[in-house]
Amino acid sequence: MLPLDHLKLFRDIAHTRSVSRGAALNGVSQSAASQQLQELERQMDVPLLDRSTRPLTVTDAGRLYLDYCKDVLRRREDFEAALDRMKHQVEGVVRVAAIYSVGLSEMSELEQRFTARHPGASLQVEYLRPEKIYEAVLADRVDLGLVSYPEPNRELTVLPWRQEEMMVVTSPYHPLAALRRIRPADLNGIDFIGFDDDLPIQQAVRRYLEEHGVTVRMVMHFDNLQMIKEAVTQRAGVSIMPARVVQAELAQGRLAAVPLSGGSLFRPVGIIHRKKKRFSGAALAFLEMLQESPAPVLVGIE
Repeated sequence: MLPLDHLKLFRDIAHTRSVSRGAALNGVSQSAASQQLQELERQMDVPLLDRSTRPLTVTDAGRLYLDYCKDVLRRREDFEAALDRMKHQVEGVVRVAAIYSVGLSEMSELEQRFTARHPGASLQVEYLRPEKIYEAVLADRVDLGLVSYPEPNRELTVLPWRQEEMMVVTSPYHPLAALRRIRPADLNGIDFIGFDDDLPIQQAVRRYLEEHGVTVRMVMHFDNLQMIKEAVTQRAGVSIMPARVVQAELAQGRLAAVPLSGGSLFRPVGIIHRKKKRFSGAALAFLEMLQESPAPVLVGIE
């Protein structure tokens, strides 16, 4: 079988009807091109070009061989394109552990975008408490973790994902719901629904209140946002939480969210993974998609 560069050389000589121009297109000298052409004709025992004409003309045998050259070169291009697609194809399962407040609806939207980009890949998502996510990442039971107030250590890498503004969340019928902004002092002595003390979000809220000299009356505390939202809906008190997690309730008119004045409060959410983690192509593609995602648009908040 002739080398592919010989096939291309003959194709270009035949198309340009010139040995010199065909040689130039292939980066070889005219002398080398002529020698290759003569050797080819010797092997086939038939002339491929009529050299008595100017420009050169292709003989009947030459046209047959030209068709062969073009077919082989086209198949080679198709093969290389298919091989390149195969090399860059993203396949497999990406294992993700997320805090509950990331939300099923948000993960579903991320999954739809991811599988639309990479049909051969899929997400496997489980929702866990923060400490369980750290355990799962360190034990390599998941590829990536999504946690609030992420804490790096010698074994974990933390990548910032987004900052979620915290607001005062109330029943629509609570007097605070009518305000455009709430000063920290407005919360003094108010019935308050918080998170369990061991959660980083509660520690951040407590620091914020202490820094502003505010004392609230803690009437309930829970370990998850859904229970807090339900308690606020039932007018048991107000809370401070990420406005993003109450978008559905805001749209339904079940809750109100009012920004804080005198300094905003944000909940950081980050992506964690084990250091020196060897990502699959699918996991790396999902990580890249997460990092390019813009912050969600808040609904019903000025």
